[in-house]
Amino acid sequence: MYELTIPFHEAEPLYQQIYEYIKVQMKEGRLPAGTKLPSTRKLAEHLGVSRSTTQLAYDQLVAEGYLESEPCRGYFTARLETLLRVEQKQKRREKQEGTEAPRYLVDFSLRGIDLEKFPYTLWRRLSRESLGDDNRGLFSAGESKGDMALRLAICDYLYGARGVNCEPGQLIVGAGNEYLLMLLHQLLGNQVIAMETPTYRQAFLTFERLGHQVIPIKMDGNGMEREALAASGAKIAYVMPSHQFPTGIVMPIRRRMELLSWAAEENGRYLIEDDYDSEFRYRGKPIPSLQSADTKGRVIYLGSFSRAVAPAIRVSYLMLPEPLLERYETTCSFYASTVSRIDQRILARFIDEGHYERHLNRMRGIYRAKHDALLAALSPLSDVFTVSGEHAGIHLLLHSKKGRTEQELVRAAKEAGVRIYGLSEFDIGNLGRDEGEGTVLLGYASLTRDEIEQGAALLAAALSV
Repeated sequence: MYELTIPFHEAEPLYQQIYEYIKVQMKEGRLPAGTKLPSTRKLAEHLGVSRSTTQLAYDQLVAEGYLESEPCRGYFTARLETLLRVEQKQKRREKQEGTEAPRYLVDFSLRGIDLEKFPYTLWRRLSRESLGDDNRGLFSAGESKGDMALRLAICDYLYGARGVNCEPGQLIVGAGNEYLLMLLHQLLGNQVIAMETPTYRQAFLTFERLGHQVIPIKMDGNGMEREALAASGAKIAYVMPSHQFPTGIVMPIRRRMELLSWAAEENGRYLIEDDYDSEFRYRGKPIPSLQSADTKGRVIYLGSFSRAVAPAIRVSYLMLPEPLLERYETTCSFYASTVSRIDQRILARFIDEGHYERHLNRMRGIYRAKHDALLAALSPLSDVFTVSGEHAGIHLLLHSKKGRTEQELVRAAKEAGVRIYGLSEFDIGNLGRDEGEGTVLLGYASLTRDEIEQGAALLAAALSV
């Protein structure tokens, strides 16, 4: 087994340095194909870092094909000939197109979460106990909607935390929101769908690839405008009322009732409520779900554990109102569940035994501390920027008060070694936003406090002019 001694520095996250070190060692021939690497636990102890750091580096290397994970044996280096040819071809293409990916000192990514505090030990115990009773039933196909134990646990949680009124029979468990949206497509047919703009592009692209006509609806300060929705001719509206992505708008009760009224006016109209990160709110009480105010069965509720637990869990859920549930039973119930029954059982126990709620409380505290640290570190920019989207979620927005465009802000940050994200990346409508009102987004969940402060200091120097 090969021992790894990695000289760390402060410029990059530790997992990134481990990942890069192993790649370089393989390319230079110091780690030939088939070399066994130390376990994530042993490497963490050897380097003096957390196990989640080494696990994250290994997971990325496995995902890219540099390492192979063999059950009960460990991690081994893969053959690089094909990988290197593909990588060299990609680099040549990037060089020809002038798109070679830049390196950043700090990346305010909107996608990551904090994996340092994930309860790995507890998850392993629940995994072991779930398999330790010779429960052969876990290896059968199971119910198409998902295991009853998990659906019961989700329904109980949603009612207590979000006010969602649902029975286990209305809930469908699937591997990721995209799968559930594809399933929903078969229930709704090829309908015209209205979406807020800017919006979550993954959902937009999924609908578009499925053949739906997607109508972008401009928002005001309260979310999707009812008049514009009514004029669009859409039968379905996709909204994020509790914390709109990416703007952070919280839809007030009056606008919610207007949308529910719109949906009730005609048969076949529905609202898809994507409640993607409602767990993370740092001021005031949690915002009730739109579904909790629905008395006509017009809200389709969509949720996920990707942000609250971990992206790799790949467990999402869809709550169908009664008319669509009947259609599902007759047309789509033959589809097998796309989530492992073992993973479902582990997650069900994680929720039932109170671990999920405790984990959420812990992560709220962690994200709130990062949120507060970022706001404090950005205070030198208060004369030239306003902040919005704070006090909820895991990102915030900076709006230029001096007429600087989004492109100027992103370019200035890039030159300082910091990656930030323009709001226009999530615009699906090109509805005439004022280009002079530059707005950028900063995610902070996956960054350490030191990285947040370093990135904010670099931004303050680059954007304060």
